Amino acid sequence: MKIIICGAGQVGWQIARHLSGERNDVTVIDNNGELVRRATESLDVQGVEGFASHPDVLDRAGARDADLLIAATYSDEVNMVTCQVAHSVFRVPRKIARLRSSAYLDAIYSDLYRTDHLPIDVVISPEREVAEAALARLRAPSTFEAEDFLDGRVRLLGLVLDDDCPVLNTPLRQLNDLFSSLRAIVAGVRREGRLFAPEANDQLFEGDQIYIFSDRDDVERTLEIFGKETMRPERVVIIGGGNVGLTVARSLETGKHRVRTKIIESNRERAEVAADVLERTIVLHGDGLSSELLEEAAISRADAVLTLTHDDKVNILAAVRAKQAGAKLVVSLVNDPTLVSLMAPLDIDAYINPRSTTVSTILRHVRHGRVRDIYSIGDAEAEVIEAQILPTSSMSGKIIRDIDLPEGALIGMVMKDDNRIVKPNPETRIEEGDIVCIFALTADVPEVERLLQVAIDFF
Repeated sequence: MKIIICGAGQVGWQIARHLSGERNDVTVIDNNGELVRRATESLDVQGVEGFASHPDVLDRAGARDADLLIAATYSDEVNMVTCQVAHSVFRVPRKIARLRSSAYLDAIYSDLYRTDHLPIDVVISPEREVAEAALARLRAPSTFEAEDFLDGRVRLLGLVLDDDCPVLNTPLRQLNDLFSSLRAIVAGVRREGRLFAPEANDQLFEGDQIYIFSDRDDVERTLEIFGKETMRPERVVIIGGGNVGLTVARSLETGKHRVRTKIIESNRERAEVAADVLERTIVLHGDGLSSELLEEAAISRADAVLTLTHDDKVNILAAVRAKQAGAKLVVSLVNDPTLVSLMAPLDIDAYINPRSTTVSTILRHVRHGRVRDIYSIGDAEAEVIEAQILPTSSMSGKIIRDIDLPEGALIGMVMKDDNRIVKPNPETRIEEGDIVCIFALTADVPEVERLLQVAIDFF
C-alpha cells in the first residue's frame, strides 16, 4: 500500500516506523528538513520537505497514485486543507486527519466532513483519546495501563508485581490449574526492560510488569489474585483544565458513580470557562505546584490525582508533590517518551502517552484484515490487535496448537459468534466469525497480519 504521512513529529514518525516495516511504500512530508532527514535516515521511507497542503509538494510525494493519506501535522487547519487538496486534486481514496480543536469536533458539526464538503474519512482527536485513557486508569486504579476490547467485555490490565504478590515464582501453567475458572490470561511480561510473550512454564517475579487479558466480570478477582487492591475513586483532583481535563471532568460528572471532582487551572480564562461548563466540579484558579493550593484542594484525601497540563515537567512535579502529600493514586500525562523511565523511581502510579493513544487509533484504520481495534504497548514495543476471523484467514478452522503463530505473539481472548468470551487454550478452535485479541511484539506484527490477511474485498 502506498501511504503519505504529513507531519514528521512524534506521531508521524511513529506511524511511519510502524508502517514502513510492513512492506508499505511510505513517504513522509514535513516543512522541517531536519525531521524529514531523521525519518529517511532511520526508517525505510522516502521524504519530501515542504508544506503538506501545497499541491506541488503532494505531487512530489506521489499523491497521484497514493492509497492513503494521514495528515498529522501540528496544525488542524493544515491537516484539513491537506485532505481537501488530496481529494480534489489527486483523488486519494482514503484520508485520515488529526484534529485537536474541540470546535472542529462538536457532534453538531459532523456534517462538515462529508465528501461534498470537507472530505475526511476518519477524524482523530488526541485530546479525546487521552481523556478516555485517563478515565480507563480511574476504572482500574491499581494498574499502570488499562484498555478495553471486545465491545468492553475484555480488559487489558498492566500490573507491576510487588513483593507481596501471592503468585510470585509460580509457573503460568500452574496458575491455570489453581484458578481454572478465572477468565484471565497473562499475555506479556516486561522484565529488566525486555518485553516478551510468556510460555506456559515461565514464572513471574517481583518487579515484573505484566499485561493480562481479563474478562470484565473477573477484573476484581484478577487484581486480587495478583495482589492488587480494588477501589473506585470517590475524590478526584485534576490538575490542568484544558480540553483533556475538561473532558475528563465532564465524564465524571455524567457517570453513574458519584465522584467529587476538583480542577486546578493556572490560566484564569480557561478556569472561568471550566467553571461555566461544569455543574458539580469545583474549579480552583492557581498554580498546580503550589503547596497551599494543593492543600486547599484537599490533595491528601484524594483517591486519585490526574496531572493533565500541556507541560510534562509540571505534570511530573505535580504528581510527585501530590503523592508526597498523601494522594492514593497519581496519573501523569507525559508526551516525551524519554521521561517514562522516571515514573517508577518517582513513585508515579501510571502515565498516559498521547502519542501512543493516537498511533493506536490511526493504526486501527490502516491494518489489513477485518481489524476492529489496535492498541500500541509501551514505546511501540508491542501491539494488541483485535480482529475478526474471516474465511480467507489461514487461522480459520484450526486449533491454536496448529496455528503457526510467531514466538512473540499470543492469542489472549476469543469472542465466539454467540457472544461467548472464551479463555483460549492450545485445543481451542478458531472459527470463521470469531473475534480474537492477539498480543504481538512489534517485530512479529507483519506475520500476525499475514495470518489475518483477507481478500481485498474485505479491506
